Amino acid sequence: MSDKMADAGRTIHLTAGADDAGVRLDRALALRLPDLSRSRIQELIKDGHVSVGGKPETNASRKLAAGLPLAVTVPPAAAAEPSGEDIPLSVLYEDNALIVIDKPAGLVVHPAPGNETGTLVNALIAHCGASLSGIGGVRRPGIVHRLDKDTSGVMVVAKTDEAHKGLSAQFADHGRTGPLHRAYVAVVWGVPQPLAGTISAPIDRAPHNREKMAVARAGHGREAVTHYMVEERFAAGHAADVASFVRCRLETGRTHQIRVHLAHRGHPLLGDATYGSGFRTKSALLGEAARQALSVLSRQALHAAELGFAHPVTGEEMRFASPLPPELLRLVNALRANT
Repeated sequence: MSDKMADAGRTIHLTAGADDAGVRLDRALALRLPDLSRSRIQELIKDGHVSVGGKPETNASRKLAAGLPLAVTVPPAAAAEPSGEDIPLSVLYEDNALIVIDKPAGLVVHPAPGNETGTLVNALIAHCGASLSGIGGVRRPGIVHRLDKDTSGVMVVAKTDEAHKGLSAQFADHGRTGPLHRAYVAVVWGVPQPLAGTISAPIDRAPHNREKMAVARAGHGREAVTHYMVEERFAAGHAADVASFVRCRLETGRTHQIRVHLAHRGHPLLGDATYGSGFRTKSALLGEAARQALSVLSRQALHAAELGFAHPVTGEEMRFASPLPPELLRLVNALRANT
């Protein structure tokens, strides 16, 4: 493509070249406009800010033909629609480009129907103010990855467009060619066998419950790969290996991935009402202290313990760790006391 940036209106004029023939619109634009992430380009297409052959085009997968004139209007990053709220944040690191926080369980990451306020985004708007990136969209400013509401641990949030693009690329790559590292710890029912291995099973929406995810049949769903290692086993009375402490490393980042994969193997997380409801009676196998710790847990026993990435501006490799929060530590200690 050839291009020319218009001074007024931030409109970028392009012409599809021979190399763009048969290429998806969003991919071709992402290759030609390195300052914009592919997710940002898809949002611009969806919102009617891209034209092909002089006509608005809202289909990101449209295939191009050589010689087609294209235009991309890039409006200023939208101000975050949610308002700032004075919600305490545990900040592990912060600079002009990004902020790393230790998210508690129970905190929703971004506003959504049913959770319009009281989210991490509301807290970040209050904390970061105008510096928070709007590239993620007005509902998700700065968000490049997420944790489930009832999963605690380390998260990174972009504060500039440049940081958002760099971090998004690393999460899209899943650490295959870069330093992105995500490690989780979980307490599960039983002991996965073998004690260390890889679960590779595609994940899709559950066919009879769109609120849940499930392992999909071959040829369907999205690729999902979880590496795991059992670090500790817990016995209870005469019941050996009633639960275990497992460390997981993600090679992909699908919704509910660890919870779905371990439940699929027959080892759902303790406290997981969505994927482990059939295991509630197993609490009878636990000692009194462990039963009490589990009864008041009110969350799944999953914690994002480590996060590593390359700083999107300086290139420095960074790694952060979060210790087990008190409620999970109480559960683990009580399970250890059963042995």
